[in-house]
Amino acid sequence: MKKNLLITGGAGFVGSNLAVFLNGRLADYRVVCLDNMQRRGTQLNAARLKDHGIRLIKGDITNSKHLARLGRVDLIVDCAAEPSVLAAHQEPRKAIQSNLIGTLNCLEFARRSQADFVFLSTSRVYPVAALEEIPWEELPTRYDWKKDASGTGYSYEGITRQFPLSGVRSLYGATKLCSEHLITEYLDMYKLRGVINRFGIIAGPWQWGKEDQGVVGFWVARHKYKNPLSYIGYGGTGKQVRDALHIDDVCELVLLEIGQMERVDRQLFNVGGGRKNSFSLCELTGQVSTITKSVIPLASVAETRPHDLRIYIADNSFITKQTGWAPRRSLENILSDTSQWIDGHFQKLAPFLS
Repeated sequence: MKKNLLITGGAGFVGSNLAVFLNGRLADYRVVCLDNMQRRGTQLNAARLKDHGIRLIKGDITNSKHLARLGRVDLIVDCAAEPSVLAAHQEPRKAIQSNLIGTLNCLEFARRSQADFVFLSTSRVYPVAALEEIPWEELPTRYDWKKDASGTGYSYEGITRQFPLSGVRSLYGATKLCSEHLITEYLDMYKLRGVINRFGIIAGPWQWGKEDQGVVGFWVARHKYKNPLSYIGYGGTGKQVRDALHIDDVCELVLLEIGQMERVDRQLFNVGGGRKNSFSLCELTGQVSTITKSVIPLASVAETRPHDLRIYIADNSFITKQTGWAPRRSLENILSDTSQWIDGHFQKLAPFLS
């Protein structure tokens, strides 16, 4: 008899990709997705799930009754969240309900089912001021940490899970950090198994990127549909830096964690594209322009938004040491795959991406 695997946020970018990926590789599991279907693009993802024979149930993790009616599950992969820093700032109650109360409801459901728990957290749990204080320098196309920068939880290679957590991080980051604490307590108190992954930017096909969330997909889409872009903050130069992780690398990691739950149980990992997959916005513009053969208007907004970061790069050394996992796909792979996905569905995607 097959076991039941629930993916919350299953019609979203990460959830739907995970569902399709895991459905073809976990013969012992029946994959079921739960989603409130409120975000743009979820209807297209719903059709994709149906094409792969994956059951999608409309429901909201903020309502515990929607989870209870699913029956018993053996594994929960919690992808449901309000992932935008700006959106959480504008609608704090909604963000707290979705990101914190929703996680609590999922944990209660896991407790009753005695289910394993895989949680997608965020690099935004780290305090903004502390990250901004890491010694940096301005280079021709990017800001970067100084090569001799070193301290608790950071080096030139990136941020580790030991980075201090004291300070203000954004309401979004706070809800995810609180969720991490709840998960840690539930795993211990109720003898459950689980793992927490602090992801940075995830990108690739089937992402409905927008200005404040999903920047890599947003950048590619703006070039494909000939729409203007803006460099916002830090003087409007586009030199702020992030790293990006291909969605397929995320899927491979979650598959590995499911298969090695005894090994990763109670672990907390920093996960990202790493220094090799880091980029500034102005560097990203050049790469995307080359791949899409498109040049678009670029504006500059000097003022920096609240809780923005000059630089964030993840150090994957701990998770690589513990599991052997490391990103296999480059930033160029991410951009090319996203561009080809848009080309293959150009008219259908236009209402969402243009």
